[in-house]
Amino acid sequence: MKFDFTTKVFEKEKISLSGTEEYIVRGGRHLFSLLPKAFDGIKTIGVIGWGSQGPAQAQNLRDSLEGTDIIVKVGLRSGSGSWKKAEEAGFTEASGTLGEMMQVVAEADLVILLISDAAQAKLYKKVFDAMKSGATLGLSHGFLLGYLDAIGEKPRADVNVIGVCPKGMGPSVRRLYVQGKSVNGAGINASFAVAQDVNGKATDYAIGWSVALGSPFSFMTTLEMEYRSDIFGERGILLGAVHGIVECLYREFQDQGMDAETAFRETVESVTGPISKTISHKGIRAVYEGLSDADKKKFEAAYSAAYYPNLEIHAECYDEVASGNEIRSVILAGDRFERFPFANIDNTPMWKVGEKVRAVRKEDEIPVNPVTAGVYVACMMSQIDLLAEKGHVYSEIVNESVIEAVDSLNPYMHYKGVAYMVDNCSTTARLGSRKWAPRFDYHMYQLALPKLRAGDAPDAQLMKKFLEHPVHDSVSVLAELRPSVDISLAGQ
Repeated sequence: MKFDFTTKVFEKEKISLSGTEEYIVRGGRHLFSLLPKAFDGIKTIGVIGWGSQGPAQAQNLRDSLEGTDIIVKVGLRSGSGSWKKAEEAGFTEASGTLGEMMQVVAEADLVILLISDAAQAKLYKKVFDAMKSGATLGLSHGFLLGYLDAIGEKPRADVNVIGVCPKGMGPSVRRLYVQGKSVNGAGINASFAVAQDVNGKATDYAIGWSVALGSPFSFMTTLEMEYRSDIFGERGILLGAVHGIVECLYREFQDQGMDAETAFRETVESVTGPISKTISHKGIRAVYEGLSDADKKKFEAAYSAAYYPNLEIHAECYDEVASGNEIRSVILAGDRFERFPFANIDNTPMWKVGEKVRAVRKEDEIPVNPVTAGVYVACMMSQIDLLAEKGHVYSEIVNESVIEAVDSLNPYMHYKGVAYMVDNCSTTARLGSRKWAPRFDYHMYQLALPKLRAGDAPDAQLMKKFLEHPVHDSVSVLAELRPSVDISLAGQ
């Protein structure tokens, strides 16, 4: 699928990714002066909700639009426990920047709906009824449109419907934006989409929103393709798969005689430290190329053993997302929350060991375990292949499978463990990670590890495909558009 778009405000740039042409818009603080023009006709932006994305987007928009006559107003339920948090972030009723949810929806020219996906499914009719004719509905996830499609409904015909979907959790969106106050270009990449354009301004509204969030670059997609890749990616390499992989390998390495702390360093620390940093700055293939000849053989064996088991789970998960089953699962889980709230996912001995390891960590002494590297990269590459097979463009594939993992999410697991990574994300992501991590863990244990233990020879054709894969060119191009600084979580 090829995306082209017309913008009256920003400059678009053509890039070549693995033989295909795509168009992007580079971001940066030097573009903030263009935001009033991009938001022509918008006087009030209502940010609805205060979950993972709400605080980041509300604050970034407010800061980027400082000095203009555009008001950013947060809308929350009366009596919401987040009301005080919004006030602490500088949004108050007295200043006209905080109000009751539906009142803000009714006032806003751009309604950015950031309540949980399950809540969107329950409240969408009230939101649509409250919106002004000619207003714009902004989504940071295609979930709602996927849900409406599944039940045969559509948004109101007299409103714009756009999407801006940051390729990272809300705290990362804010953290890198704050870092970017002194280093231009720091931020989280985002995709944007236009589902309905009733006034001819929807594309610039979407790009302006993305630029205001601090996105180093913005690329076009559709909200349908976005929710498929996003919900799928959260369950895959971004959250669920990496959790399942490191737990499985941690037990395996202990079975081979490693002590607990060494096993943690050779699995979690290896992935979130040098493997992620190498992929971020030099690309996926560089992980393999940086190994010794002996370790390359171990990588090849692990990659060959893990690729197809991971691909099988990815294929199952994508089908569940595309069919609407995963959307229904999220909504049903929402109905169970009062009875079964989220439990902590780092109470096991493995993650308690991790606390000890992090306390004495020396970054330059974290090892690159070739087996861990082979398994992790196999999972990443099989996800990339599945998304390409399903027709996703390479800008979306690389962001959902590579950049978001190594630049936004893995740093959180590196800093404080798996729960800190997963539970800083949306409810949909948290649910998906908990559901699919055990599937990756068990499948690895059943199908991949027996091949490794048996000493099966590497698959030469599979390794050739990996080394010559077109995604490496895309990663190289998009690496030039990565955040200008590495995320820093010190003091969080």
